[in-house]
Amino acid sequence: MVHRDPQWSLRDNESSDWQIRGEISPRWIRVKFGDTYVGNSKRVLVITETGKLPVYYFPLEDVRSELLIRSIHTEVDPHKGEAQYWHVDIGDRIIENAAWSYASPIAESTLLEGYISFVWREADAWYEEEEEVFVHARDPYTRVDAIPSSRHVKIIVGGKVVAESRNAVVLFETGLTPRYYLPPADIRFEYLIPSDTVTRCPYKGIASYHSVVVAGKRYDDVVWSYAKPLPEVHEIAERYSFYNEQVDAVYIDGERWELQSGDRLPYKKIKG
Repeated sequence: MVHRDPQWSLRDNESSDWQIRGEISPRWIRVKFGDTYVGNSKRVLVITETGKLPVYYFPLEDVRSELLIRSIHTEVDPHKGEAQYWHVDIGDRIIENAAWSYASPIAESTLLEGYISFVWREADAWYEEEEEVFVHARDPYTRVDAIPSSRHVKIIVGGKVVAESRNAVVLFETGLTPRYYLPPADIRFEYLIPSDTVTRCPYKGIASYHSVVVAGKRYDDVVWSYAKPLPEVHEIAERYSFYNEQVDAVYIDGERWELQSGDRLPYKKIKG
């Protein structure tokens, strides 16, 4: 395998605004199919590129190559070249087209040579060290901070004050609008009903949801909470947050919250 420096700078494609960045992660990354770790590495290449979620690429030496079966399926990416796909054979089942690699990536993406990646949803579990990772690889350039705040937060749904607090935890996540997590004591639960919706986040963990019903009108899945969030954001445990953009109004210190130009809302909810 070609030696890789720990840090790669952005590479511009001359014909577009597309960019790619690759960085060797010091974290122990594993991908599990059934009871088998097919990829197991302490030197995974984390790839971030314009318009796509982060991806873990494993050095070929750190993959159980005897469990891979070459597929006839290929895909051409205009920035990376032709991807060869592989089935994963774990004995009791074969997971088709569950991995891909670039044997001869084009110039902008030569850093992918000697690596292989796996289709996230086809694997049974992914881990950073001993912590399970959900939805997609973690972006090394995303920061998540949960900070206690005494700001006055008031949530109005259907003309009713459904939550009001001066004891919030504000969650700041790179590139996303801040979210306010309120304690149960400051929520009017007579307006909330549990939902069956469950979502997963690579940075926070597993969330459960509530809908709000006011005067017979239902607002689906506008409230969520993390009973056992990941350690990095333990401050939000068993607190509740509202989709600011899906309720009537949110007031922060008396000022109505408005979506600012450049703010990004969270990724579309993924159930399961």
